[in-house]
Amino acid sequence: MEQLVLSADIGGSHITAALIDLNKKEELKDTWSRTKLNSAGAAIDIIKAWAETLENSCRGYDITSLKINIAMPGPMNYKKGISKIKGQGKYELLYGLNIKEMLARRLGVQPSAIHFINDAACFLKGEVFSGSLTGYDHAIGLTLGTGLGTSYLVNGKAVDSGLWCMPFLKGIAEDYISTRWFVARFFELSGIAIKDVKDLVDNHRQSPYFKEVFSEFSLNLASFIHKFIRKKMPLAVVLGGNITNAEAYFIEDTRRHLALIMGYSFPVKKSILGEKAALLGAGSGC
Repeated sequence: MEQLVLSADIGGSHITAALIDLNKKEELKDTWSRTKLNSAGAAIDIIKAWAETLENSCRGYDITSLKINIAMPGPMNYKKGISKIKGQGKYELLYGLNIKEMLARRLGVQPSAIHFINDAACFLKGEVFSGSLTGYDHAIGLTLGTGLGTSYLVNGKAVDSGLWCMPFLKGIAEDYISTRWFVARFFELSGIAIKDVKDLVDNHRQSPYFKEVFSEFSLNLASFIHKFIRKKMPLAVVLGGNITNAEAYFIEDTRRHLALIMGYSFPVKKSILGEKAALLGAGSGC
């Protein structure tokens, strides 16, 4: 018998949703829905786009009978559903709003049916649930994208570790391990403005600064993972997020740097679920 949850993953530029069959640990066929978002837009437009995507995923099902679990970036009061995102270049106009109540009204469901969960924790739990960390009971996860998501898993429960703002080099970790670092550092070296890491890989591989940027990033990432390991003592780390699509240019160097720092080879795995990881993790409730 199906045990279904309506699950969603909200990023800085999109929302993805699907019905998750918890018994089979997979999304239900033909329920996948993805919408690009203007996260700098008005709150009412963002809520409308979220709601329409969720509704598209559960056509043929009564949404009022479903539990709705949503992976959402922080900072946020997840229990009350109040966004605290500010100064991150996304969802600025949601700051201080009770987005749980707003979304519930738009969907015609009770606010108690909607559960916001930290997206980094959802990513890690998804990879443990049915991905690259299956079988692990003590691990850490990093989502590398617009921002830096950090999470850890102990005894089967994944939680946000909030280490994106940990003091690191001349600032905080997210200053050096995020899309904005790539954009700023490549401009500093080359004088060329890029949109994101995909733009860098697609259009600037011949630049004399291409390898230098990725070399610096791999060292920064290894140094941060080492600090994370010392805090949580995990057995493995899994990397996800849009930056990992460029893994060919940094992941082996990251492993090598980390082995030199630690004196042994530590398992650094790449997500095998991609976008599905956060959906499955949210569906499982973390």
